[in-house]
Amino acid sequence: MSENIGMSSCCLSGAVHEGKPSGRTDTIGGLDTYISEPEGGAKTKSVVVISDIFGWEFTNTRLLVDEYAKAGFYVYLPDFHQGDSLPVSFLQNVEPPLKKQAELSIADKATNAAVVPTTLGPWLVKHREGVSRPLIDGFVNTLRMTPGTDKIGVVGFCWGGRYAILQAHGPSQTPGEVGGVDAAFAAHPGLVAVPGDFDPVSKPLSIAFGTKDSLVDDKTRGGIIDLMSKKTEVPHEIRIYEDQVHGFALRSDWSSDEDKKAMDEATRQGVEWLNKYLK
Repeated sequence: MSENIGMSSCCLSGAVHEGKPSGRTDTIGGLDTYISEPEGGAKTKSVVVISDIFGWEFTNTRLLVDEYAKAGFYVYLPDFHQGDSLPVSFLQNVEPPLKKQAELSIADKATNAAVVPTTLGPWLVKHREGVSRPLIDGFVNTLRMTPGTDKIGVVGFCWGGRYAILQAHGPSQTPGEVGGVDAAFAAHPGLVAVPGDFDPVSKPLSIAFGTKDSLVDDKTRGGIIDLMSKKTEVPHEIRIYEDQVHGFALRSDWSSDEDKKAMDEATRQGVEWLNKYLK
């Protein structure tokens, strides 16, 4: 039986980064999309980035997209929320930067615990798998038909991390072949079902977890590691980042050297994995 891991306020932790994204916007497959191109503009190694709940306009995500483009990938960041991402102000109001979390009073934590479900719960229902997965599958299919595209990878963060894992199942067979990528990287995926989301994995999959991720406890993480270790025919890796919480690969507090290092290492993990399997 699959076990669903619930969402908590930790999903909303983190900091907003400074910087100016260098890509452009376009409409691809009917979706608004942020695009960042590699030097030379080759689409041979294309990557779809599936955002967290803060969506395709979140500066942190666009800056990371640019980093993947600098590494040689043609990167797409679609608006899979179709204009309904949660505002960044929600991040700032509900949770301070990571290093300040320990300073929260009991009353502050109680307020967060009450606010998060009333805002996040309805949003998750609206953007459930039955709604979001067809959009993602369809976008991947659009790229398959785009001239110059060879291999396609996916990178997903938090909410999007689970959908990166689902894309690593390979193409859906009903009706026809829909979606499915050649390799996937998932950073602190949220709301995963164990074993349901992992049993069907058939494409190279890399995952980054933090030891303090409130959405994936030690037991759950251990179960995922054990399950994947038995899939000897599928290339995979699971890296554990000490003292990192949910969201660290996207929303780390850059004023903390330790957190910034973990974020940089997670980015390197994704880049190296996709470089290896999108050849």
